[in-house]
Amino acid sequence: MSVVLIVEDTLTQLEIISGCLRKGGFTVITAASGEDALTMITSQKPDLIVLDVVLPGRSGFEVCRDLKGDEKTKMIPVILCSTKGSDMDKFWGMKQGADAYVSKPIDQEHLVKTVKQLIK
Repeated sequence: MSVVLIVEDTLTQLEIISGCLRKGGFTVITAASGEDALTMITSQKPDLIVLDVVLPGRSGFEVCRDLKGDEKTKMIPVILCSTKGSDMDKFWGMKQGADAYVSKPIDQEHLVKTVKQLIK
């Protein structure tokens, strides 16, 4: 079973995204900040990361850029997920190396489909 790391600091959103991906057949691990995620990735390499943009400390954009700039983690697909859903936000997210950008509120069916496509 594929492992998805969800990086989300809002408990309600974390529960929604976790539940949706578990129903989709994925094992879910979580982190509440970018720093926690980067630490966790060194010990548990997930198959994919769902990364909120607005996080305490470092933004999801910064974390994505770090992940994609590191030889050890650059191949892990990253889905940026945010209430910031303008075309410019999406463009900027993709410029940071994200493999997909999903706006909140989450379309759960679309999220599961996107995760499955990226993990193939």
